[in-house]
Amino acid sequence: MIAEQQLPTSKNYFSNSGCSTQFFIMKKLYFSTFFSVCTLLLFAQEKSKFNDTTYLQSVEVQAIRAGDNAPVAKTDITQKDIAKNNLGQDLPFLFNQTPSVVVNSDAGNGVGYTSLRIRGTDASRINVTLNGIPYNDAESQGTFFVDLPDIATSANSIQIQRGVGTSSNGSGAFGGSINVFTNELNKEFYAATNNSFGSFNTYKNNIQFGSGLINNQFTIDGRISSIQSDGYIDRAKSNLKSFFVSTAFINKNNSLRLNIFSGKEKTYQAWNGVAEYLLKTERTNNSSGIEKPGEPYDNETDNYVQTHYQLFYNYNFNSYWKGSVAMFLTRGAGYYEQYKANKLLSDYNLPNYFDGTNIIKMTDMVRRLWLDNYFYGTVFSLHYKKNKTKLVFGGSYNKYDGKHYGELKWAAVQGAVPKNYRWYNLNAYKKDLSIYNKWTQEWNNKWQSFVDIQCRNIDYKIFGFRNNPAIIIHEHYTFLNPKFGITYLNKNWNIYASYSITSKEPNRDDFETGKFYIPKAERLHDTELGVEKKGTDYSFGLTAYYMYYKNQLVLTGKINDVGAYTRTNIPTSYRAGVELQGKARLNNWMNVYANISFSKNKMLGFTEYLDDYDNGGQETKLYNKTDISFSPSIIAGGTINFIVEKNGEISLINKYVGQQYLDNTSQKSRSLPAYYVQDIKLSYVLKNKMAKAIDLILQLNNVFNKKYEPNGYSFSYIYGGAVSTENFYFPMAGINFMIGVNLRF
Repeated sequence: MIAEQQLPTSKNYFSNSGCSTQFFIMKKLYFSTFFSVCTLLLFAQEKSKFNDTTYLQSVEVQAIRAGDNAPVAKTDITQKDIAKNNLGQDLPFLFNQTPSVVVNSDAGNGVGYTSLRIRGTDASRINVTLNGIPYNDAESQGTFFVDLPDIATSANSIQIQRGVGTSSNGSGAFGGSINVFTNELNKEFYAATNNSFGSFNTYKNNIQFGSGLINNQFTIDGRISSIQSDGYIDRAKSNLKSFFVSTAFINKNNSLRLNIFSGKEKTYQAWNGVAEYLLKTERTNNSSGIEKPGEPYDNETDNYVQTHYQLFYNYNFNSYWKGSVAMFLTRGAGYYEQYKANKLLSDYNLPNYFDGTNIIKMTDMVRRLWLDNYFYGTVFSLHYKKNKTKLVFGGSYNKYDGKHYGELKWAAVQGAVPKNYRWYNLNAYKKDLSIYNKWTQEWNNKWQSFVDIQCRNIDYKIFGFRNNPAIIIHEHYTFLNPKFGITYLNKNWNIYASYSITSKEPNRDDFETGKFYIPKAERLHDTELGVEKKGTDYSFGLTAYYMYYKNQLVLTGKINDVGAYTRTNIPTSYRAGVELQGKARLNNWMNVYANISFSKNKMLGFTEYLDDYDNGGQETKLYNKTDISFSPSIIAGGTINFIVEKNGEISLINKYVGQQYLDNTSQKSRSLPAYYVQDIKLSYVLKNKMAKAIDLILQLNNVFNKKYEPNGYSFSYIYGGAVSTENFYFPMAGINFMIGVNLRF
């Protein structure tokens, strides 16, 4: 049986009229001034002649990123790396070749709703920041990258840390952290446009510009983007739009930067997955919208806008001290719309309706589930560096104000539903204060130590749930998260060891279990050992880790009312693994990059609850030691690049993901088979008088037409005296292509 699917209720949206009007005005203003701004900036650029100047680079991101020699497993992605792979797919797909990462897509082609896991942990346990500002949703703690279409184009660099990593702002990092940085200073004028198209009517178009330094002090950068796709899955359409504007004033000791960026999306719902029995015959089946008689409902869609306002101030006190403070507001609201057939009026707090002849208890209806959220606060840091000592004092304070409400927009029985009727209207509030101190000490030219202590305080209030309005939650948490590490450096060798502790509060869904059971906070002990060697034409590294969890909230395989797996605290569980990676330039025309991860991911004691449809109630089954769901024991990636001529390159891209279990029972019948996928990318750079560079890119994805599913869910119950299991999968597209034409002036 298919549980009722819903979007996680903590996603951010704009109101119906406000978001559309705001985005339309901004877009119109942006287009109308684009070319005139470029002309004026070019003129100003000629006058300033780029005289040498001392300017203060952004320091806000330095507070949370790991340095080159930090005892942390990490991957740094440069702007050049991003540009090579940025053809319109969502941000997680740019990380697909990094160690221990598995990506998935509801629509099957990487556009629309996407997600990733690092070391088997889902997005709600991966800390994400934008220029050091928290991005994880305050309630679900997940990340909805579809909210920020084409943000990769505006990114200057991205760092992915695996494991606990260094202290960051926002939610706890239990599998990894991702920091996206957009605040790099572009000293020279540029204008560019990226355009790509491909399978499933997928199109991406954007326009970018940057002023460079005007009078050695002022700069402005901008972008506007559009991405559209029909998706691989039936009706999994996406219509995504975004803009990005950043302006800064910089002199010797000060910098002030304002970022305003926004994303607007409309996607047809595809989060139900494909039933197992349909995989061979109707692989692209989409059950969303089919409650409507006849053709599927044409507006079973998700609609929202999310806008970010970020203001940064950096100050250089002297040669030893510098500081940074930022204020931010993330404003969002919106709804997803559904057609519901034969629903009881009483389920929507409405009386039975008398039409003059009959008493009507049920009707078809169209409903909208709304969210209206403000997320705002500040991040700050103070940096000290003298000789071989480096100190960072920092933290963040943020507040979340969220409204959850539902509207009935239409009913088949006219008069049964009042105009603009809301059947629930609930609020939630959350405060998060975090303070950290980081100390890096170089004892000599070989030894370096790292100490990082964070204190985090959370106050969380929930005033009811849609299906459980009487549940009132008020929980308070205080976490102390220490981290220690040591690094040994010698002749291009980097050997490090670290031990970290972090904690994490439950998310909104976890609290809907009932009035008398409050889920416990999770705690993680992470021990890491790493070895790296860098040569002139090669580098390689090995990371061994042991992550021990207390009270980890784990998946049961059962879908709750908001489309997420019900989670329960497990006393003890662990992840232990080894990550290997390396790259080499074999000769002038060939280089390779590869990584492979081996891991064991176990729960020490797990109770499965099965609904008993024969006798009512539930039955339980105990397991002593099982695999944690969605945690493959092997993940590998590799790329071989052939430099066929000075400006041309052919890349053979490979990805292998081992078997994953859909729940925590380690039963093969409830699993995702292992898969191995190959892509081919051809790129060529033209240079002429018309443009500084014209990049031509052709990427063939899944060239051998492999049928595979990186994500899914499972639901089991007792019926007819036996255990029945229903599996649902999110298939990826077979062979498909994308062509990109990027111009830079």
